[in-house]
Amino acid sequence: MSTTEAKVNRPLRELDEWDGFVEGRYKQAKSKEEFRQYDATATPGVAEFYRLNHEYQTVDYVLQKEKQYFGLNKGLKTVWEAADFLNTLVDDSDPDTDLTQIEHLLQTSEAIRSDNHPRWMVLTGFLHDLGKCLCLYGEPQWGVVGDTFPVGCAWSPDIVFSEDFARNPDRNVPEYQTRYGIYEPNCGLENVHMSFGHDGYIAEVMKPYLRDEALYMLRFHSFYPWHKHGAYDYLSNDKDRAMLSWVLKFNQYDLYSKGHSKPDLNRLKPYYDDLFAEFLPEKLAW
Repeated sequence: MSTTEAKVNRPLRELDEWDGFVEGRYKQAKSKEEFRQYDATATPGVAEFYRLNHEYQTVDYVLQKEKQYFGLNKGLKTVWEAADFLNTLVDDSDPDTDLTQIEHLLQTSEAIRSDNHPRWMVLTGFLHDLGKCLCLYGEPQWGVVGDTFPVGCAWSPDIVFSEDFARNPDRNVPEYQTRYGIYEPNCGLENVHMSFGHDGYIAEVMKPYLRDEALYMLRFHSFYPWHKHGAYDYLSNDKDRAMLSWVLKFNQYDLYSKGHSKPDLNRLKPYYDDLFAEFLPEKLAW
């Protein structure tokens, strides 16, 4: 296997490293000038990540992965079993955090809970990263995390490292390079094929059980070109615009909820057992 192939096919193993980058990238205290430090010199590992992401996230790739995973044929698991499964990805060599994935999920959901948001939103906070178990199915890092964007239409310049789309084969498909591409004006984001990753996967898992506000939080929390920069409004409909405030409300908890104290799982578990039972069946299809 060549070095390039190894990079493309390497499963994600540094989830905490990625989360630390995202937290720093969107830190509220940053100035406007500091906010867009995406050049390869400042963050070479992230630049390489997006080079691969933007080269390989094509229409054909996304449709293939949707067919592979959106049928939810990876077996039945409880939420706790899925979280334990995700815990195997913790990198003990990360010097910045010793939190397990469950502890990060609990920090997010507990921050939402402490602000007295509805129980369905607390649940969404716990669930939002469970789709990262895709890497345990052998998916590469660039196909699991990172900012998301529509495929099948012209790429917005507001997509981070947008210059890297120069190597994407979809550049040679004229239909995909128009404003609307394969879509209709204001068709609604629920009808748009997004770049594949953990957001869309966990939204599919939870689609039968959660309200639209929660599903938007899950599916679009990494769609920064839309909810941070206002891109792709021409594909959005009135429902999308109504849901936008909920996505923005959720993201502050995802990005800024990490604290120094670990959540006490044993103390919190009865609350979450009740929460899961209120909204979800005991086992879910993954």
